[in-house]
Amino acid sequence: MSDGTTTASLAATAERADQVLDELERAIVGKRAVLELVLLGLLADGNVLLDDLPGVAKTLIARSLATVTGLSFARVQFTPDLLPADITGAVVLDPISRDVVFRPGPIFANLVLADEVNRAPAKTQAALLEAMQERQVTADGVTHLLPEPFLVVATQNPIEYEGTYPLPEAQLDRFLLRTTVGYPSPDDEWDLVARRLERGTDDVTLRPVTTAEELVALQRSLESVHVGEPVGRYVVAIADATRHDGALQVGASPRGTLAVVKLARAHAVLRGRDFVTPDDVKAVALPALGHRLVVASEQWVRRVGPSQILARILDDVPAPSVT
Repeated sequence: MSDGTTTASLAATAERADQVLDELERAIVGKRAVLELVLLGLLADGNVLLDDLPGVAKTLIARSLATVTGLSFARVQFTPDLLPADITGAVVLDPISRDVVFRPGPIFANLVLADEVNRAPAKTQAALLEAMQERQVTADGVTHLLPEPFLVVATQNPIEYEGTYPLPEAQLDRFLLRTTVGYPSPDDEWDLVARRLERGTDDVTLRPVTTAEELVALQRSLESVHVGEPVGRYVVAIADATRHDGALQVGASPRGTLAVVKLARAHAVLRGRDFVTPDDVKAVALPALGHRLVVASEQWVRRVGPSQILARILDDVPAPSVT
């Protein structure tokens, strides 16, 4: 693929995605479903939020994905003293040339890991999320475009809230999908240990199977995936049902509806199809919509979460037949 305007075939996209997942599984054991979700986010040109306990490979997933896809990588550890300029970059005086120059921050990598994003204050979070949305940074009146492709993988630790600044719902809406990683099964965990003992080192050497240029072409291939009106209206009906469900204080936004469509297209391609089915929609509905829903207080007291409410809505909304 010779230039950034090239579009890959859907068959090539599916084949390359399988190769990426196979290579990632050499480092992350027993988590193909999670890896696929993160890859769907990348192919759909969105950002991913990993919300899980420490030590379950959140950072490893982001770093390994960058290596396997040939993307430049930057990791930012979010802390209470982190400033917006520490992420976006700043205009500084060059001591040699005596000129004012822009020094890009880590946000200018293809894949940026925002580690423990809820540990930085709101102003710093906003700088990251604005760059995610606008795909650009403005400094001293000059706009600097972020590279293509561009993906933010942010992580949160759900068990520690002291000294944190939780992302507000409006900011969570900026993420295309949110998912957890979870503990491995006992067999997968032993496989992890056995591989480490056989290797004799902590690090797994992964090989790139694609490039940043090709990845842009893979992303553009999703535009040729057909979404029929019945399936499109099915997505709209699900989103609309969240807005009128008594168990929810806030339902899914139109941005959430578009997120489901984007992810469903990518999911269809990985299943070898050039059209979206209701099953594709159901497969991505929770990671695409769960973090956009605000549960009513009485449901929260009963420990009823968005996933349970959304599962009920998916059962209640009739799916169209696709022949």
